[in-house]
Amino acid sequence: MGSGKTYWGRIWAQQLGLDFYDLDEVIEKKEGKTISAIFEKDGEDHFRKMEAMALQGFAETENGIIACGGGTACFNDNMQWMNDNGQTVYLSATPQYIFERVLDDKEKRPLINKHNEAELLFFIEQKLKEREPFYKQAQIILPVTELNESSIQTLNSKP
Repeated sequence: MGSGKTYWGRIWAQQLGLDFYDLDEVIEKKEGKTISAIFEKDGEDHFRKMEAMALQGFAETENGIIACGGGTACFNDNMQWMNDNGQTVYLSATPQYIFERVLDDKEKRPLINKHNEAELLFFIEQKLKEREPFYKQAQIILPVTELNESSIQTLNSKP
């Protein structure tokens, strides 16, 4: 979360003439409610099942970029599925970078909206420790502090 997946995904898709999809937006549209509302009403387990189904709904999609939620890679063998069905990219960020990016819009993020500032950085550090083994399975790892519009060339040159 907060690494810029949607921001960079939109830019790179436009540069390459590809379709862009934000997995959370796809789920919200299908369900008619926000991710936060889904978490609150139905719980994280239900959301993760819906997320895997939405992700696998892209099986026949070619030439697109999909920005997944921060937890997508960590559940239901999604990372393996993504590696088997496309090119995966991990936008690597430090906890401090993420903290600064999510602080102003934490109400939209169900996993962090109940944390005060003092707890938030610790929570982000812990989530990264939990999730990084999944993230590091990505085929390409790009540090967010080095991203620019030409970073797409790194993606384009990989098999």
